[in-house]
Amino acid sequence: MAIFMMLIVPLPFTWRRKLFTFISESPIIAKLQYGMKITFIFILILFIDSVNRVYRVQLELAAASKDNSQAGRAAVLGSERMEVQARKFYSQRNMYLCGFTLFLSLILNRTYVMILDVLRLEEEVKRLKSDPSAKGKDSASLANAGNAGEVGKLKQLLAEKERDIETLKKQSEGLSREYGELSDRYGKLEKADPTPKKDR
Repeated sequence: MAIFMMLIVPLPFTWRRKLFTFISESPIIAKLQYGMKITFIFILILFIDSVNRVYRVQLELAAASKDNSQAGRAAVLGSERMEVQARKFYSQRNMYLCGFTLFLSLILNRTYVMILDVLRLEEEVKRLKSDPSAKGKDSASLANAGNAGEVGKLKQLLAEKERDIETLKKQSEGLSREYGELSDRYGKLEKADPTPKKDR
């Protein structure tokens, strides 16, 4: 519970990043984590054993209540029943303690992973806020992510229009070349024929 409180205590971003960097890179902490894993494996074995004991005590209680109804030995069965009830209480207590400890280990592991993800995402947000070129790219990519199908259609239309423009450019170049050749020929013909033309 102390480790869990240490994980969820609200700290400034830089302190929390230093703390989790130390936790994830320190060899001493790695050995402690390895030891805790072994401890939790033993707790799992104890949990399985306590569940088995609770089941056996339940069977004993059921058998004792049958014997009580058949034999009628109330005084002797009273002390035996109390002893079985005490064993049932202890085995149930052990089962609950081991179960809650295992559940806490799962919560600790998941909280640790989620906090590491949050730290990574906060660093990425800081980096993107400080880098204006990445900011522009990200805002464009976010805008494109919302309407990707529409953008694809617009890109296709744009490619078709560019192809049309290229063909029109080639046609206009061909026409201007032919116009130049024709005007050159006309100029040569005018120079070659010096006779004045009469209007009809």
